[in-house]
Amino acid sequence: MFPSLGFVFAALSLVRCIPVQQVSSRNKVLLVSFDGFRWNYDQDVDTPNLDAMAAEGVKARYMTPAFITITSPCHFTLLTGRYLENHGVIHNMWFNTSTGVKLPYHSTQGVDSWWDNGSLPIWITAQRQASSIYFPGGRAKYQGEEVNMKLVEPLLFNYSNETNWRENIDIVMQWFTVNNLDFIALYFGEPDSAGHKYGPESTERKNMIEQVDRTIGYLRQRIKESGLESNLNLIITSDHGMETVIKTDEIHIQTVQNFTFSDIQFELLDYGPNGLLVPKEGKLEHVYSVLKNAHPKLHVYKKADFPRRFHYANHPRITPLLLYSDPGYVIHGRYKVQFNKGEHGFDNEAMNMKTIFRAVGPAFKQGLVVEPFESVNVYVLLCELLGITPEPHDGSLEAVKPMLRSGAPLPPAKKLTVMLGIALVLGCWGGIY
Repeated sequence: MFPSLGFVFAALSLVRCIPVQQVSSRNKVLLVSFDGFRWNYDQDVDTPNLDAMAAEGVKARYMTPAFITITSPCHFTLLTGRYLENHGVIHNMWFNTSTGVKLPYHSTQGVDSWWDNGSLPIWITAQRQASSIYFPGGRAKYQGEEVNMKLVEPLLFNYSNETNWRENIDIVMQWFTVNNLDFIALYFGEPDSAGHKYGPESTERKNMIEQVDRTIGYLRQRIKESGLESNLNLIITSDHGMETVIKTDEIHIQTVQNFTFSDIQFELLDYGPNGLLVPKEGKLEHVYSVLKNAHPKLHVYKKADFPRRFHYANHPRITPLLLYSDPGYVIHGRYKVQFNKGEHGFDNEAMNMKTIFRAVGPAFKQGLVVEPFESVNVYVLLCELLGITPEPHDGSLEAVKPMLRSGAPLPPAKKLTVMLGIALVLGCWGGIY
């Protein structure tokens, strides 16, 4: 906790002492993620600042996240342009199927081997002029290299504090102007927390969307005050949506007839609608047979048979058996320990898992509504905006190129030294899901 806070104080001290330098004329990019912002959250709340972004820039009808629709995997898809089975961050939790050890979200952020699987996030691709504030994956090293400027949240941190949000935006503006960074990734842990705790249709969630919209207004004001309007491209998006949890006819693995946990070597359950199981030697067929028809809302697959459209199962970390449930239903393991009113992790084709995409800046057209696209395409868009050659990825520039101005002053793609900053503002009091 103390090193993180110390870094914040150091950053604030730095920007007070160093005179503001002339802002580079190169195109800059600010990627902002509001965790758990469902695609239609702006339709039942007055959001004048999001509306202004759409009028002055680009709005997607919605964006389809990667599967499974949880925080770390989906954010890493944004940063790498890879599906989960290719980038390897298959869950929020690091785990070892041999020892049974599992680490929670915050601890997993610091496990380099969980993140460093050969897929490089954009702040490594465009290293030395990039930074991160609380963005998932920002604490890890990749091929021995880490982002050169970052803020990392402490274990216990109030991610809903609007004053803190504005302070982080001020830091971002100073990193762009004083440190002349070209790319910053900024993460906020809301409205995910409000959606989990109170449900996606709640008054509390709607109030949080109003806070998010005020924050976007403040952000755009600070961009203008910092003299960045002419060369900063702003993208606001999210990792996944949110679904109301159904509390009747629940899925409870412990109560399934002929099933026993004594047949299981390793389990990762009680994490929303997703489950991973390693049956003991000789027990795979039995466990599969008793679970596959255990509940009409539960889907159980052997690894080789998992639907390929998810781009999820073809990775060594995936266990022999995979479970997921229909929207609204969570999977309880040994005991019922999940009490959220809202949840995600469901099929990424479910509408309530879709999320938002807004973009405004010199490279983007104005007043354009584009058709839905997959989040796997965001990485190559970021590379195009920054003029860097992308690493191998699963996206398509053609899917997002229509939103760019035909005469936009984009730099030629090449391997170059780009100053990156990552602004990470993670989670909520209840943790990240």
